[in-house]
Amino acid sequence: MTTLDESHPIALTRAPGVVRVLFEGHEIADSDDALILQEAHYPPVYYFPRDDVRMAFLRPTDKSTHCPYKGQATYFTIYRDRQIIEDAVWSYEAPPPP
Repeated sequence: MTTLDESHPIALTRAPGVVRVLFEGHEIADSDDALILQEAHYPPVYYFPRDDVRMAFLRPTDKSTHCPYKGQATYFTIYRDRQIIEDAVWSYEAPPPP
């Protein structure tokens, strides 16, 4: 999928193979259904189905941001082995179409 706004293109493609996210050697996410979002000139970002993320290591925070193209983002902090990374993960719970 690619947005129709030529001034701010967004391309969404399925990641090839399995994508795994490790934090301090521990698996945080593992999916064969991850998506890669390429937005304008920004580096690509991977998005994972919630079922493929170890949510037990994430805690929601009060932080939120708004993107006119992707909607409202909510943030999560990683807690693992006494390590804490604030607002390290975000999610678009209700992205606008398409």
